[in-house]
Amino acid sequence: MAALRRGAAFLSFFRSSHRVLLGTRKPLKPRIWTNILRSGVSSVAVGGAALCAVPFRQAENLSHDSLIRRAASLVTDSSSTFLSQTTLAVIDAVTEYSKAVHTLIALHRQYLTSLGKLSPAEEDSVWQVIISQRTEVDDRQGEWKRFESSWLTALKLCEVAAEAAYASGAEHASVTARTNIQVAQTQVEAAQKISLDAEKKLAEAKVMEVERMAQYAASGSEDEDVPEAYLRED
Repeated sequence: MAALRRGAAFLSFFRSSHRVLLGTRKPLKPRIWTNILRSGVSSVAVGGAALCAVPFRQAENLSHDSLIRRAASLVTDSSSTFLSQTTLAVIDAVTEYSKAVHTLIALHRQYLTSLGKLSPAEEDSVWQVIISQRTEVDDRQGEWKRFESSWLTALKLCEVAAEAAYASGAEHASVTARTNIQVAQTQVEAAQKISLDAEKKLAEAKVMEVERMAQYAASGSEDEDVPEAYLRED
């Protein structure tokens, strides 16, 4: 009887253990898949959150007005570049012209200082230098006028571009173009004042030269002593 009781108890323990094992084994798969699904959903949620956190740049509304404003801005940029380049060219040309004029003035004054002290050969050599410098002045002036013509064209183009930009709604581009126009005009006017001052001094030097030559002729020198190159000056 004791053996039968122990066998029955063992069998009962085995069945109960089997039930527990079977009962715990079946839900494993749903729990595993549930965890997998949950982890997958959380990954997607995290990925979605990261994706939403990225600041996407919305495409600009490419309407006709926006395209026209953009084109007008490009035109003002190009015309302003054209204006700045021609402005620099004019300023450099005027500066070189003014230097050439001042050099010519210095040569004339040097000649007047040495009037009557040079031999005919030396005097002829001095006048060759003066004539060469006059040619330099003419060349520099021609270069200045050529660049000034391009500058005036650029100035008009920039003014038209500024008006077009303002009419299209690109106010900032219009204001920038007009500011560039004012700066260019101010710089060129300053350079032109320098050249006008040089020309004024050259005119004064010529008047002084005429007076000195007249005094030199009246002092007893004959007409042939007056350099032929000087007589052909004007």
